[in-house]
Amino acid sequence: MPHTIRPQLRVVIVGHVDHGKSTLIGRLLHDTGSLPEGKLAELKAICARRGTDALEWSFVLDAFQAERDQAVTIDTTQIWFKTAMRDYVIIDAPGHREFLKNMVSGAAAADAAILVVDAREGVAEQTRRHAYLLHLLGLTQVGVAVNKMDLVGHDPEAFGAVRREVEAYLTSIGITASHIVPMAARHGEMVAARGQAMDWYAGKTLTEVLDSFEVAPQPVALPLRLPVQDVYRMGEERVLVGRVETGILRTGDRLLFSPTGEEATVTALRVWPHDPDKVAARAGEVIGLTLDQRIFVERGHVGSHTQNPPMLSSVFRANLFWLGRAPLRVGGIYRARFGTVEVPVTVQSIERVIDTGDLSQSAGAVAGQVPRNAVGEVTFRARDLLPVDPYADNPRLGRVVLYDGHDIAGGGALTMEGYADQRRVERPASAHIYKVHSALAPDARAAKNGHRGGVFWLTGLSGAGKSTIAMAVERALFESGAQVYVLDGDNIRHGLNADLGFSPEERAENVRRVGHVAALMADAGLIVVSAFISPYLADRERARAAAPQHFHEVYIAADLATCEDRDPKGLYKRARRGDIRGFTGVDAPYEPPPNPDLLISTQGNSVQTCVEQLLAYIRAHTALSEARPDFAEKALGI
Repeated sequence: MPHTIRPQLRVVIVGHVDHGKSTLIGRLLHDTGSLPEGKLAELKAICARRGTDALEWSFVLDAFQAERDQAVTIDTTQIWFKTAMRDYVIIDAPGHREFLKNMVSGAAAADAAILVVDAREGVAEQTRRHAYLLHLLGLTQVGVAVNKMDLVGHDPEAFGAVRREVEAYLTSIGITASHIVPMAARHGEMVAARGQAMDWYAGKTLTEVLDSFEVAPQPVALPLRLPVQDVYRMGEERVLVGRVETGILRTGDRLLFSPTGEEATVTALRVWPHDPDKVAARAGEVIGLTLDQRIFVERGHVGSHTQNPPMLSSVFRANLFWLGRAPLRVGGIYRARFGTVEVPVTVQSIERVIDTGDLSQSAGAVAGQVPRNAVGEVTFRARDLLPVDPYADNPRLGRVVLYDGHDIAGGGALTMEGYADQRRVERPASAHIYKVHSALAPDARAAKNGHRGGVFWLTGLSGAGKSTIAMAVERALFESGAQVYVLDGDNIRHGLNADLGFSPEERAENVRRVGHVAALMADAGLIVVSAFISPYLADRERARAAAPQHFHEVYIAADLATCEDRDPKGLYKRARRGDIRGFTGVDAPYEPPPNPDLLISTQGNSVQTCVEQLLAYIRAHTALSEARPDFAEKALGI
């Protein structure tokens, strides 16, 4: 008879040390007839040598002699288990803190989870940490086994108290347990059989809970993602090899490879052993492919269809559980891996730190670090653009693991909340457009105006003082006879950019347009003072690229507390009430310039001082001489 492929579910077993995970799994294997032949006899012999009367089911999983000696599980153990309904891969993850990092790799590979809680102790320290990690890794199918009910006399009130405690904690972190089962794993009660001692419980047994979990279908409906594992040379052919993580790949498909943006058409699919009729590969299949042209592709690149490619970004956020021996700190450099991408990244900022024990939070700016076994909301920056799929869009590629040296130091879920897709086509949509160069030389304009053109890009939080300084500088320069104009964010949005909102993508487009307008004005010989929050480093760099010879980044620096205290337009108050979403500094990021051309602090400095600093800088970089020594004072009325 042909072999029938049964559905398979990957389940991670987690919980505090000594709450009975290994005992539960050992008993589960025995009660469902899944123990390998001779394992029960081996177990009895081990228990006899140790002088124990009862069978120690935890010994079933203790693969290493060191573990038996220490009486703790020190690594993830994957075992195969089956019910009448389907097959399982059960991942037994360590419960004690020292080996918590092994749980990251275990839980990250799971489709569902069972959280084991001791009926006597209730929710313990590691219970909280493990549950929070399940939340970070995006596991939504979670069951709870309240174990060791025999040690509390099978008391329904004791079970009810633990159930309420578990439900309260899980709800507080955004997890809803599908089932909470009372059981005594050592005696097999409510594991695969019901028993008589808890006839007051009418819910499912553990095996019934497992069978109620849904096997995640292969995500063929999601956009195609083919992370490249390697490139083989087979004779004259270059064969790209990787696993189709999502979607369907077919011969003849036009593929876009990120981050390079190069395109090619699939000419053939290669499998081993060779199958000349192979024309399609679905999610989960490892495949080789050849292309119609030789383009640069290497490990870490991601193939997709030309529609719905992954985001491109040099910055990404992660909700992560930190396991490193040293705290994660701003400025620290680590190695990030998601899909086949593996790159060094720098911690740009820590937005929030969460203690998984009591869920207390501290702002990253205050904490300055994520300590071991805490949760952090962290922003990372890479040197180059990376193909990124947020976890919410693609769970297969949206999990990230961080390494400190050669050790796993953290893991969690990728998010791009507040950040724009940096994938932009920097060429005209039409092929019939040609650049026209001015007939006037820059030196001729400078001689006529008495100064060179320039773009002085003021960036900073709302309320930092950008517009106040820009308008005062404009008046002063005008009084001196300069050709000057202010491009202000609010004014631009009333006209040129009236069609744009405040999403990350629209903010980026807002800055792109203004950057090119400012570049044209500077090329015409004007001094352009641009006052925009422009929160993203990448967008300001594009503005610089539009006018590289003219551009000067000026950081108008004031901390968030100072800006909120000023709040000249009442925007912070509205943002804190929730009336404004995606407001920079409140629920959207601001990336300060790491190396601005000029830094002007408006905390503790008067408007006059700040204006004079900018005026001196502009004069020095446009060869502008003062027409009257007192022009700034008269223009400012001071």
